Amino acid sequence: MADKDRELAALYLIEHKRLERQISRRVGCRSTASDLVQDIFLRLLEKADEWKGNSAAYLSRCARNAAIDHLRTEKTRGSYLHDIAAGSGEEQSVSPHEIVCAQENLRHIDEALASLPQKTRHIFLLNRVHGRSFSEIAEVMGISSRAVAKHMARAVAACEEPSLKGVNDAD
Repeated sequence: MADKDRELAALYLIEHKRLERQISRRVGCRSTASDLVQDIFLRLLEKADEWKGNSAAYLSRCARNAAIDHLRTEKTRGSYLHDIAAGSGEEQSVSPHEIVCAQENLRHIDEALASLPQKTRHIFLLNRVHGRSFSEIAEVMGISSRAVAKHMARAVAACEEPSLKGVNDAD
C-alpha cells in the first residue's frame, strides 16, 4: 500500500464521522450522508497524487458541496415527479400526428447523439441525464469547465431539430 493510500485511510478513520454529521445536518438522512462521504473519499483517492493542503478544510468544503449537489438533484427529481403527478390527473388526448412527430424527434436525437464523438456524448449524458454540473464533469474528466461548455454547445446544436430551426424566427 502506498504512503498516500495509508494517509488517506488514516484520514478517513479520523474524519468520516465528522463529515457524516455535517452532511446529515444538511440532507436530513444519515444513510445518504454516509454514501456521500464514501463518494468524497473515492474521488479523493482518484486524485490522491494531486491532493495537497489542509485536509480538514478541503474535506469540509467537499462535504458541503456534496450535500448541496445532492439537495439540488433531489429538488429537481421532486419537481419532475410533481409535474408528472400533476399531469397524470389530467387526461390529454394526443393526436397521431403528435405521436409521429415525437417519434421522429426522438429518432433524430438518437441519431445526433450517436454521431457525436464519444467524449462529447458522455459529457452531454452526464449533464442532461445524470444532472451533473459543468464543474463536476470537468473534475471527473480532467478538463476545464470551459471545455465542458464547448462540448455541451456542440451536443445541443447537434440535437436541435432541423424542422424547428426557423419556427421561432417567424414570431
